[in-house]
Amino acid sequence: MTATESTWWLYLLDCDGRLYTGISTDPERRYQEHLSGGAKGARFTRSATRIALLWHLPIGDRSLALRAEHRLKRLPRAHKLALVARKPDTDALLQELALV
Repeated sequence: MTATESTWWLYLLDCDGRLYTGISTDPERRYQEHLSGGAKGARFTRSATRIALLWHLPIGDRSLALRAEHRLKRLPRAHKLALVARKPDTDALLQELALV
């Protein structure tokens, strides 16, 4: 899959040891919004003193990204961290999340 401007990305943040999952068309911009701690950052990330972008991957359209985000959020923490370590490509991740 090649990333385009309309491609949605799935990303994972480490917020003081807690994991945050999100989607965006521009994960680097969204990460900066989370870091700013302002109104554009998620409520979950506003109280964090340390936020790190662990992983991001292009997913496809918004609908698929929303479904992937939902499934990823339901995984146990250890599974999410293993996924970050493995760095699967888009097809492998969608297969793992049973979205293909």
